[in-house]
Amino acid sequence: MGTNMKVTELDRYLFGQGTHYEIYKLFGAHPGTQRKKEGVFFAVWAPRAKSVSVVGDFNGWNPEADEMKCDNDMGIYQLFIPGVKNGDLYKYCITTYDDRLLYKADPYGNYAEMRPGNASRVTDLAKPFKWGDAAWLKKRLEFDPGKDAMSIYEVHPGSWKRHPSHGEDDPGFYNYRELAHALAGYVKEMGYTHVELMGIAEHPFDGSWGYQVSGYYAPTSRYGTPEDFRYFVNYMHKNKIGVILDWVPAHFPKDAHGLADFDGTPTYEYADPRKGEHPDWGTKVFDYGKNEVKNFLIANALFWIEEFHIDGLRVDAVASMLYLDYGREAGQWVPNKYGENKNLEAIEFFKHLNSVVLGKHKGTVMIAEESTAWPKVTGKPEDGGLGFSLKWNMGWMHDFLEYMKLDPYFRQYNHYKMTFSTTYAYSENYVLVLSHDEVVHLKCSMINKMPGLGQDKFENLKAGYSYMIGHPGKKLLFMGQDFGQYQEWSEARELDWFLLGEECHRNLQNYVKELLKMYKKYPALYANDQNPQGLEWINADDAARSIYSFVRWSPTGRNNLLFVINYTPVARDDYRVGVPKKKQYKLILNSKEPEFGGDVHKEQLVYKAAKKECDGRPFSFAYPLPAYGVAVFQF
Repeated sequence: MGTNMKVTELDRYLFGQGTHYEIYKLFGAHPGTQRKKEGVFFAVWAPRAKSVSVVGDFNGWNPEADEMKCDNDMGIYQLFIPGVKNGDLYKYCITTYDDRLLYKADPYGNYAEMRPGNASRVTDLAKPFKWGDAAWLKKRLEFDPGKDAMSIYEVHPGSWKRHPSHGEDDPGFYNYRELAHALAGYVKEMGYTHVELMGIAEHPFDGSWGYQVSGYYAPTSRYGTPEDFRYFVNYMHKNKIGVILDWVPAHFPKDAHGLADFDGTPTYEYADPRKGEHPDWGTKVFDYGKNEVKNFLIANALFWIEEFHIDGLRVDAVASMLYLDYGREAGQWVPNKYGENKNLEAIEFFKHLNSVVLGKHKGTVMIAEESTAWPKVTGKPEDGGLGFSLKWNMGWMHDFLEYMKLDPYFRQYNHYKMTFSTTYAYSENYVLVLSHDEVVHLKCSMINKMPGLGQDKFENLKAGYSYMIGHPGKKLLFMGQDFGQYQEWSEARELDWFLLGEECHRNLQNYVKELLKMYKKYPALYANDQNPQGLEWINADDAARSIYSFVRWSPTGRNNLLFVINYTPVARDDYRVGVPKKKQYKLILNSKEPEFGGDVHKEQLVYKAAKKECDGRPFSFAYPLPAYGVAVFQF
């Protein structure tokens, strides 16, 4: 890392202010030289410890061998140990105020022992890596999540694909490098623009899916080394695929080697259990009132972008941070100074976080997984907003799924469920999400949420995905749902790729591929996402027939798209649709083509609007709309 490394008075001052954005280059374990001797420089923050020592392979895990020095009142301990090498395992042995010995993994460690081991491992991130993504990073500077296409493939790397397992000690995980080649090939073929990875930060328990983090600064060793992960991101970028990580600044697990009671007292978490513990999750809550804790988290967000070239973070469980009473009964929470349930410190943290990350790294994205009606999540901090680039649209997801699950007969009585979201679609900058959370815990996979039997399920899902692509907002789909996996997702096994041997699954996959291709090709589907004039309903009220028709307008006024979607198994052989202009309407997507499992071989491609009133408009044309049919016309 360098010579004569030391945490200086200026470093301590900035850390105490919460603004040392490169603190990870000092804290943790960094190979270097001192007095011409090679070794490793260690630094850790343990403000209420009596003493701290480094234990590891190199000293027989002896707490008395390498005691760290602390010459300040902040509790920052540091030590250079000659002879320690890359790959060595280590922990901090902390003597608490009441003389207990705690053996803790390094909060700033960059690599960890493969679970179930929980030591940190020395690695050198300063070692040059041959990046080849300069063209991608340059183009990223111009990326505008409000106006550019964004279709995200959500992936859990450990269960996307696996090698045959050889017992519990070898679950058959793909290495990051293998995963890069396989995943990039799939994502390019399908037409997604980004991948969003679950569970990259180190975590002790597979079943947490990576949402209970023990190593915020370490890519999980399940799939290889930090250098392997750099290779993964680099390869994705070279294939023009963006990489977003799930990031969890809301809470952390109580595992003995982790952040909980780090120095024997609440260090990273709120001391009052009414603020510092989540009753539902059995986890600890970060103390957003402590500058050093805020620094740990903000520097961590920057770390992934600067050290691994990550393109954005999807911030998990934002609502749990914003509300002091989230998941808590009366008497289990503490109001703020105004007697309200808002966590003022978390609000300030988000404004600081998003201002710094998006200010320093133009073209990256910060995405909030926020499930309430909190105002201005994507508003500017200076206008009272939280400063996120995008917000998950959980309202749309809920209404959409409730509608799609219905027997087609009952959809006429729930027609508004599909139109309601367009009344608030512009209040935030949204991502429409069908995520992992919707296909676990007996909620059924996407295909098995659909009503009917056999082919009807596939026809329903095609109609559902078509509406998702047509609706304003960026898109996110969880792996396995683009080919209609029957089983719910489990982190313990790979996706059911064998299903692609069956025609109905291949046809669905072809259809999703066609939707994604259309989405990227036509700016009408993304460039006006934040403009209320980007969507115009032709008929939002055809409840009796459960048909929706609308136009997505392009910013240029050219290549606009008209969607007509039928959510019943009843064909309308002469469905007349009102249109905004007396023009020709070219059919560019028909869900009943043979490659999608349909039986329409020859279809009229161009329809001319006639002067015939329909849907309150002077012009219209008639089209044979099949059962569960989707038709998209360009004009």
